[in-house]
Parts: sequence; structure tokens; C-alpha cells
Amino acid sequence: MGRCRGNFLRQISLSGSSYFLRLDWSGPDLGSGFRLLLTDAQDAWRGEAICEEAKELEMENEKYVQDIQQALTGTEISTSYSFTLTSSSTHVWLAYEKVQKDISFRLGSVALTALSDPAEAVRDLLIYSMDKRNSLERHNCKLEEQNQRLNQEHQRITAQLKQYTSGKKALELELYSRFIHVLNAKKAKIRSLHRTLTSLQEERSSDGKTDQTRHSDTEDETEEAEPKPVEKTPTEVETNERTTPSPLDDLNDLIDVAPCRKRRFRHLNPPAPQPSKPQTSKKRRYRTKLLFTFALAPHRSTDAAAATSDAEDLFEDF
Repeated sequence: MGRCRGNFLRQISLSGSSYFLRLDWSGPDLGSGFRLLLTDAQDAWRGEAICEEAKELEMENEKYVQDIQQALTGTEISTSYSFTLTSSSTHVWLAYEKVQKDISFRLGSVALTALSDPAEAVRDLLIYSMDKRNSLERHNCKLEEQNQRLNQEHQRITAQLKQYTSGKKALELELYSRFIHVLNAKKAKIRSLHRTLTSLQEERSSDGKTDQTRHSDTEDETEEAEPKPVEKTPTEVETNERTTPSPLDDLNDLIDVAPCRKRRFRHLNPPAPQPSKPQTSKKRRYRTKLLFTFALAPHRSTDAAAATSDAEDLFEDF
């Protein structure tokens, strides 16, 4: 027997008798061809087949190969398949049909040739069965080991998760208590700052009112202390101007009485000493007034000019 990509062994029923059917294929699927071995433990038949009936049945090749594989392996439970065995003078024909809703249609058939040594075929089936069993046993052992390892890992992870969960709960409680403590401290600080701010605002408002009251009182006292200027009417101003003596009139008087006054000052006692500053200021005001008057009236007579010079000489004696 050559090396095959796949093989399968199953039991089928033909005309009320049990047969063992072995399927081998070398390609990726049954579309490239397959080999069959059929035996009832007494006789054995072998044959090869090529999937050429797809064109005759007007089916897609993939769908046809899938139906043949399901029929020969029996992996599809929902769909039922049937087998018929017919013999001829040289060959035995194994036909397989698909039964669907009480309607069956033929998928294909394989011509089988009888083997001269059926015992060898039966021995090959037994060896294949034992190898398959051993392979499945080894695979089962590996699966059991993996399952045990996964169970241990699952238990370890479960214990860690429980530990992490308990630690998470404890950490949440601790963090929550710390948060509550910090929050309460912040609230207390905010309340304290609010009270301080309120007291400062009240103090500032009271100080502002006191300063405003003091300022208003000071303004009232200042207004009362300052004398109010008396506004003169135009009539009073004109009257004052008329009653003010003219410097020229004084000069005329000085011209007439100047010699008498000089002689009088010789016989009179010396006057009492007076402060120099008021006299100086008085002389300056009078001299300024005279100069201003003569500057405005340059057409005065020469007598007035002489009188002015005599008057200046008179004040120089003072």
C-alpha cells in the first residue's frame, strides 16, 4: 500500500449484511481520485475511482466531491446515503446514492476486483485499526495531559483572581477612606477660608464707612472755617473807584504845604521809631502808583512834574 494523504474505515450495510469499507486518497480531497477496499471478513474486493460523474449530474465539482466524501465516510448525520452491491462476471459494482425527501439519486459507482487472498486484506484492516487505535490513544493521552495542565493552570489563575479580587476590594476601601478623609479636610479648609474672607470683607466695609464719615465731617469743618468771598456789585465797584483819592490831588497838596511841613518838622520832636518794613512797603506802593499815573498821562504840565519831584524829595527825607 502506498502512502496516502487520508484514510478512513467504516462499517456499512449491504442487503442486510455488514461490510467494512476502507477509503484512501492521496490528493487534497477525493476530487483527484480515491481507492476502496470492501470486505465481509471472508471475501475482499479492491478498486479505484475518478470523480467524473459531476458533469453528468450537472453539479458543481466542489459540491459533488463534498457529497461523495460524506457518503463514503458517513460524517454527515443529517443526510442519509445508501449503498448497493451488484456483481458481474468479472467485477463487483459498488454504487452510492443520496437519499433526500424520499427521493434518491445516484452519485457514482466503483468497479471492484476480487482479491485472491482475502486474509491479507483482513490482516491489513486489523493492522490499520490497531495503528489507528494506538494513534488515537496517544493523541488521547496528550489531550488528557493538556487537559490536566489546563486544569491546574485554571485553578492557579482562579486562586490568583480571588487573591487579586480581595486585594482590589481592600485597596478600594482604603482609597475610599483616604478620599473621604482628604475631602473632609478640604471642606473644612474651604469653610475656614470662607469665614475668614467674610470677616475681612465685613471689616473692610466697616472701615470704609468710618473713613467716609470722617472725610465728610472734615469737609464740613473746612467749608465752615473758610470765609466765603463777598461778591461786589458793579455799583459798589464804581463807588469805590470814585471815592479813591487821585495821586495828582495829593501832589497838589504837597506843593502848597511842603515848605510849611519842612519848617514844622524842624521844631517838632522826632517821631517815634516805627518798623522799617511797613514804611518801605508803603513807600513802594505809593511810588508805583505815581509812576503808573504819570505813565498814563505824559501830557501833564511841567508844574505837575516839578511837584512830583518835590514829592519824591519829601519822601526821601522820611
